[in-house]
Amino acid sequence: MSKRMLMQGNEACVRGALKAGMRFFAGYPITPSTEIAEGCAYELPRVGGKFIQMEDELASMAAVIGASVAGTKSMTATSGPGFSLKQENIGFAAQTEIPCVIVDVQRAGPSTGLPTSSSQGDVMQSRWGTHGDHPIIVLSPSSVTETYYLTIRAFNLSEKYMTPVIFLMDELIGHLRETVELDDEVEIIDRKQPQGPKGDYEAYQETEDLVPVLPVFGSGYYYNITGLTHNTAGFPTNNRLIADKLHSRLMQKIEKHRKDIEDYEEHLTADAEVLLVAYGGSARVARAAIEELRGKGVKAGLYRPISIWPMPEERLRQLSERIKKILVIEHNYGQYVHEVERVVHEDAEVSFIGRVSGAEIQPAEVVEKVEAM
Repeated sequence: MSKRMLMQGNEACVRGALKAGMRFFAGYPITPSTEIAEGCAYELPRVGGKFIQMEDELASMAAVIGASVAGTKSMTATSGPGFSLKQENIGFAAQTEIPCVIVDVQRAGPSTGLPTSSSQGDVMQSRWGTHGDHPIIVLSPSSVTETYYLTIRAFNLSEKYMTPVIFLMDELIGHLRETVELDDEVEIIDRKQPQGPKGDYEAYQETEDLVPVLPVFGSGYYYNITGLTHNTAGFPTNNRLIADKLHSRLMQKIEKHRKDIEDYEEHLTADAEVLLVAYGGSARVARAAIEELRGKGVKAGLYRPISIWPMPEERLRQLSERIKKILVIEHNYGQYVHEVERVVHEDAEVSFIGRVSGAEIQPAEVVEKVEAM
């Protein structure tokens, strides 16, 4: 049944998480994500869930991991500085393959920066913030409605592939209010549970889809959890062959399923002669600029990655073979633009427009930049 209402982006995130089955939230208030913590504090007790404010961001990430190990869908929310503090334990969750969702509502930095201003400065941190090589799934919404559905998808992907998923919003979307229509009929995915004799169980034995089947603690199946490189039973090892096999599987379990994970949107690309590449709040600027450019006879189109990581690069590469001028729009000093340049290589000319002052780029500025191209 569809429900029509006025909603804020941060509120939509909470509603989506609850719909996905989230029943535990641990966090530390930080602008501009605070409404997510407030919403969870109010709503979770009403559905039998638990909310806890931890002493800091590192501890809140640890609490989320612990709750997930116990079988509860868990989430935390933060912004740039807090996201940095969570990184060590995000790496732990990636290594131990514990599903959870980390929401980062980006604000202008570096350091404490401009706490109430929008930014997209954590794009590279979301991919490379932790130490070591491991894959990560990062999703970025560009509307309040999409925030609701994409939060559900974040939980679904986390449970399906046994991995932390980062939900990368920007303040522009987190604090945006829009009229939305939300449909309760959505797919909800829960993690698999082991079957068969308990004595034969090995948590990290290789499966056909490369995703481990990890039991809820207390279910009678036993395995060890450690952030150290481990064998198929979960116990630490220095065996180089085992280490190579484990870390290769971690990378391949996402690579193998890219087609299922990757997501993007196109707008007016069929006849486009100029391609705007933007994500999150910047995509809204791009859409407005395209409308104005089309009115002036300039055939512009939009390519919007929804899964920031892994980047849906195959389609972008195809577009760059035909469209020779690309403009990347970001509320930072240039982060994702380097990924675009890597993908299109020499097939197209890549330009960039960005901002780090905390103010949003205006459509008129994009139009002027395209005309100059």
